[in-house]
Amino acid sequence: MVLKLRHFYEFGPFRLEPDEHLLRNGDQSLALAPKYFDLLVFLVQNSGRLLTKDQIMQTVWSGNFVEEANLTVAISAIRKTLAEKESGVQYIETVPKKGYRFTAGVREVEEAPAAALPKLDASVSSSSDQSTVPVMPLATTAIETLTAEPVTMPEASAPPGEMSGEHRDASRYKSVTAMVLMLIMVAVLIGVAIRLKQAARGPSLIQPRSLAILPLQNLKRDADTDFLGFSLADAVITKLDYVSALSVRPSTAVQQYRNEPIDIQKVGMALNVDTILTGSFLRDGDDLRITYQLIDVKTSRILGGGSIDLKYDKLLRVQDSVAQQIVQKLQVNLSAPEAERVKAQARIDPLAYEYYLRGVDLHGQHSFPLAIKMLEKSTEIDPNYASAWAYLGASYTSDAAFEFGGREQYRRAQAAYERALAIQSSELDAQIFLANLLIDTGRVEQAVPLVLDALKINPNYAPAHWELGYAYRFAGMLEESLAECQRARELDPFVKANGSVLNTYLYLGQYEKFLGSLPAPGESSFLLFYRGFGEFYERQMDRASKDFERAYQLEPTLYTQIGKAFNEAIVHRPANGLAILRAAESRIKDRGVGDPEALYKIAQAYAFLQDKASALRMLRSSVESGFFSYPYLAADPLLNGVRADPEFGQILEAAHQRHQAFKSKFF
Repeated sequence: MVLKLRHFYEFGPFRLEPDEHLLRNGDQSLALAPKYFDLLVFLVQNSGRLLTKDQIMQTVWSGNFVEEANLTVAISAIRKTLAEKESGVQYIETVPKKGYRFTAGVREVEEAPAAALPKLDASVSSSSDQSTVPVMPLATTAIETLTAEPVTMPEASAPPGEMSGEHRDASRYKSVTAMVLMLIMVAVLIGVAIRLKQAARGPSLIQPRSLAILPLQNLKRDADTDFLGFSLADAVITKLDYVSALSVRPSTAVQQYRNEPIDIQKVGMALNVDTILTGSFLRDGDDLRITYQLIDVKTSRILGGGSIDLKYDKLLRVQDSVAQQIVQKLQVNLSAPEAERVKAQARIDPLAYEYYLRGVDLHGQHSFPLAIKMLEKSTEIDPNYASAWAYLGASYTSDAAFEFGGREQYRRAQAAYERALAIQSSELDAQIFLANLLIDTGRVEQAVPLVLDALKINPNYAPAHWELGYAYRFAGMLEESLAECQRARELDPFVKANGSVLNTYLYLGQYEKFLGSLPAPGESSFLLFYRGFGEFYERQMDRASKDFERAYQLEPTLYTQIGKAFNEAIVHRPANGLAILRAAESRIKDRGVGDPEALYKIAQAYAFLQDKASALRMLRSSVESGFFSYPYLAADPLLNGVRADPEFGQILEAAHQRHQAFKSKFF
């Protein structure tokens, strides 16, 4: 039997063993997904050399169709595993538009495998004689071990020194067999130890089980109780957001199935999930019956289900009971904090809870003013329900952003989020909603810690990865933004399905990928605007014109007004376009509405319409308000008309300084 020399690499505190597929930091084994591990090996083996993206893709993902975003995600995951941010040591250098270089010093090492070096007693005693067993030094190889002077044992029936050849052969066989068994035992123990350390370390990059909780069907078809179908499903979704082993589709992805007939296979394929919970409800006076089934999509096998009969004022029991049933039937292992969050909640006033459910349903239908009324009533009746405050804040924010509700709504939204977090500091919705508000109102640096805290609660929470990507986009960390957004979509392809999916592609100049990342717009004015915007960058003016116009006709929001202005320029009516922009700018100034990214888009439209003074004014306002995506500003072709102006240079430098400060603080 011949055992190979162990071949590995050392850099910093790390030891990388390609043959054993192990990455160690001292005694700790670190987990990496297989392709990410292969990428790290490739980088380390070529330490100091620039590896182009094409070289990496052809080597690590040979034969597979993947996008560059997969590479960005992999690099980000490796950096996190190597703790670059925490240690302040850079192991991987990004060479913009080229590739990556492993910059740490690497030492290549060969040694005998530890499993080939059992510790044996120096001698074995016998009443008649003593046979010496040599103790092998650590430098001895496995080959030397198995070809050393044979180990002999005294034969009971022969005098010392007169052992027959047959018995010597048998003795050698037994000795070698014993050593092989010992090697196997050591290897098994090492493997068990590694797995125990990996389990103790917590969540890794393993994909969680995907689950869609569909709106419950109203068997009575009573318009007054229809809100229960969507809002009760949302309550269960919110409950399970804290479980890292599950990736639960958001309510925005499932709301299309309100009171619709369900084909499990088609819905499972459309939502890209392996498990679906579907059910119905029937209300008769004060009595309510909930019936549900948990179904494996691939096999159509019913994994669990049941019915809940309760009085209407006990609605809160539904989310608790169904969430616990899902965890049980899917055999999900919960950490102690997860188990605490999934268990039944403290009592909430029944009427306050009903108003909360009505508000959630209205928020899902984008009826923000009505949602605000319901949720304000809920918090008045019972001011200690964190989820009601979180959704109230979200409704205020949406009203401010999409309905020109103004700075007062932003103030109310922030107060509501802070109230939710004061009641429950780990309220995920409140953390993410507040982070989004801070980004939209120019406080990106305050938003990032909130999102990072949410990821500590659930590392597989797709909205948190998405929000982090959103923050990085504002700050100009475009590769990192792309990595976080891609990770969010790996966990949940429908995260932020109602918005611009990967805006960062635009900022990197990857227009085809941006358009490919958008879901079918249907009758969404927001998606139609962004599709038109991508087509505009691609110089597909006819298509852009149609989408801009259709978006504006559907809903005259701030973004669709900007699209309308672009369209007026396309059809050679620049005066109309400028009038639209000035009216929007005036409303923003009066009401304090408009996130910094929207201000930037107004600047782009002004620049395209050749109003340089207005373009520079809005561009400065955008940067000062918190949109300092320096790489985008430096390369954006829509700003070419103002780039030669000295004021543009000042604005660009201001963005650069804040971009660098952000980079130093968080990277």
